[in-house]
Amino acid sequence: MTDTPLRVLNFADAHIDMANYGRRDQESALPIRVMDFLKALDQIIDTAVNEAVDLVIFAGDAYKDRNPQPTFQREWGKRMMRLSEAGISTLLLIGNHDVSPATGRAHTLQEFKTLGVPNIHVADRIKLWRAEDLGLPAQILAVPWLSRSKLMTRDEISGKSLDDILLEMENRVTGAILDGIEQADPGLPLILAAHASVSGASYGSEQTVSLGQDLTLPGRIIADKRLDYVALGHIHKHQSLSPGGSQPPVIYPGSIERIDFGEVNEKKGFILADVTKGHTDWEFLKLKT
Repeated sequence: MTDTPLRVLNFADAHIDMANYGRRDQESALPIRVMDFLKALDQIIDTAVNEAVDLVIFAGDAYKDRNPQPTFQREWGKRMMRLSEAGISTLLLIGNHDVSPATGRAHTLQEFKTLGVPNIHVADRIKLWRAEDLGLPAQILAVPWLSRSKLMTRDEISGKSLDDILLEMENRVTGAILDGIEQADPGLPLILAAHASVSGASYGSEQTVSLGQDLTLPGRIIADKRLDYVALGHIHKHQSLSPGGSQPPVIYPGSIERIDFGEVNEKKGFILADVTKGHTDWEFLKLKT
């Protein structure tokens, strides 16, 4: 057990290929709007490297398109390689826009796992990442986006109402989360990273979230006192779900850029957190536009 804080940078919902149209940058030939997203991502990566953070957690949705163009994959890859080369342990969580609905298809971040890129860890299934996995005195319980087909067979779904299916999914996922918490080393900080809707969260203007059709994690699970920080992705509006600064902090960093005009007044940024066992301090850093 250590009392030295673990410096964590947490961001989510990059959607770097959000707008593949309109005017293009003369130098890069990339759409101007895509450049906005990449500039925001650059600020995040610069901070991670300059602040010498111990851990970066990306909570899902690198792209908007489940089949991103190679050019956009190249731009994302360049920035992830900066983290890798800086020796920063980085967890990439798979979001709903990173996976194809077709069974057996690779997800958009598959190459980092396939090639075994140093310091880059791809979380595409529920898993407790231990200290030896991360190379850090910390643990991450990763919960990527989970579709019905991932959790239940066709026979299990057949004939059931949507409400019944979602309830069964919730029971299975919360059971897996509780098992992971039980298996964790009680002497080390434990972070939950999930790409999911959470009960009580305030949705932004984005239309990407299908209300009533997503798996929703109950607040009692993510507020478990054995957790030391909860990094969430999927909802684009930055918010804390920890009333009165209670522990653990349960945070949606929000998307790194405005997805549509309905988000024009929303703050966009990322989180820097100092995580220790039993207590975490955090701050929201606003991105320059």
